[in-house]
Amino acid sequence: MRKNSMKNTRINGEVLRVLAEIIRGEIKDPRISPLTSVVAVEVAPDLKTCKAWISVYGEEEAKADTLEGLQSAEGYIRSQLAKRINLRNTPEIRFIVDESIAYGVRMSKLIDDVVKSDEEN
Repeated sequence: MRKNSMKNTRINGEVLRVLAEIIRGEIKDPRISPLTSVVAVEVAPDLKTCKAWISVYGEEEAKADTLEGLQSAEGYIRSQLAKRINLRNTPEIRFIVDESIAYGVRMSKLIDDVVKSDEEN
């Protein structure tokens, strides 16, 4: 199976959907921020590993706590994933904090500030 095959794309989409449902509705760990979303998922072609990019709205402490909570709940998340998606192997999940949304908001604010200062001059 090639990395960007249709099958792999469908698996990535399904894992993303189920992972978001599990994190949003089933994990009761207080460390995990309620403003956590799964941005992207990349399952390896051999279905052994999975990288999940998560976005957490809030301070750095909230991001660190959420990442820690997700890593401790990885066994439960994998078991739920195995129950809901029929895959040959249930991938081992590695959570990565995605900063792209915060970066985009920061860049947008900087652009707005430049435009505003140009209008004033």
